[in-house]
Amino acid sequence: MMVAGPSRRGHRAWALILVAALLTACGNAASTPGIGGLGSPSPSSTAGPSAADSGPPTAPATASGTPDAVPSQGPTAPATPGEGEFANPVIDADFPDPHVINVDGTYYAYATTGGGKNLQAATSEDLVEWEMLVDPLPELASWSGLTPLFSDSPHKATWAPAAAHIDDTFVLYYTTPALQMERPDGRPSQCIGVAVADDPAGPFVDESEGPIVCQADLGGSIDSTYFRDEDGTQYLVWKNDGNCCAIETRFYIQELSADGLSVIGEPADMGVANDTIWERSVIEAPTLIARDGTYYLFFSGNDFASAAYAVGYATSDDVLGPYEDAEENPILKTERPAGGPGHQSVLEDEDGDLWMTYHAWDVSRIGYQNGGRRSMWIDPLVIEDGAASVQGPTAGPQPAPEAP
Repeated sequence: MMVAGPSRRGHRAWALILVAALLTACGNAASTPGIGGLGSPSPSSTAGPSAADSGPPTAPATASGTPDAVPSQGPTAPATPGEGEFANPVIDADFPDPHVINVDGTYYAYATTGGGKNLQAATSEDLVEWEMLVDPLPELASWSGLTPLFSDSPHKATWAPAAAHIDDTFVLYYTTPALQMERPDGRPSQCIGVAVADDPAGPFVDESEGPIVCQADLGGSIDSTYFRDEDGTQYLVWKNDGNCCAIETRFYIQELSADGLSVIGEPADMGVANDTIWERSVIEAPTLIARDGTYYLFFSGNDFASAAYAVGYATSDDVLGPYEDAEENPILKTERPAGGPGHQSVLEDEDGDLWMTYHAWDVSRIGYQNGGRRSMWIDPLVIEDGAASVQGPTAGPQPAPEAP
């Protein structure tokens, strides 16, 4: 006896059910947040004129505890600030690797190359409203210039400026190509130059015959910052650019001369390296401050063109180290709408409160290859019971810094 099969109408019903199920599954997959939808970095992410790291970009880490995914919730359209308040970003333009100093109640910010300038600069009376300035370093040193760092065509690669007021002179430390100093991959090393000016707005002039620091065999030396200890001793802090050439990255410190234009003695390894999951293949942007007998070394880690870029810190009882990483690292990481916050500096406002300045991408456009830009943000830095924390990234209205 023949058993009758399903009718045409039955086939059609089952087909419609299957299609509906597939459409539902696809919709759920598309709405699931993940790092891939944020524009994971590609080699082109470092091709922009404001690239802040000479190492090839890497995909964000995916191990547990790493800020590799962007929170699915958070402010995307902050409310308008009221009286005495402000909202980030304070410089809503590409202003990477910002370093801010206070000069008699007026603030000056310096940033990596952009807009055809060697470096960028801006000034403010309150840390919130900023006026852009002309190039503070219109001419590079004779030993520097355009470099084929990211392509065969020479281009600007002047990064991470940090200024200091030493006696009656303003000194600017900056990263720039040392064209005759080859690093392990055969390209010119990125090294540290030093320039001087009578005015914090510049123009700064570098008349040196070579870099103040250049560890070419370790990939180069970049991301320098100035630190004056309580006893008046001055130091230069930096990182070796090892991630350019598959070399471990570490922080170094060396005493400066009285005028800040040369180093004294030998550099000391500060005991910090890229050896944790959240840092992955690179640490950079060291910033050193002292509070109540403890030295705090803030730094950034991971790929700058990713949501995994973040800020941590290490502490020591000795300025030269060794420094020990904080267990709670990172203390500043991606939170909508700020993506990949980092390359920080630290300063005091007129009321003595600490602020961390840093750059961040818009979380929907991380990386230059995705049309992104690194704008400047500021948030309170709190040190309590030996632990540091950043009250950010905060996009919504918050109390403004104490003005002069």
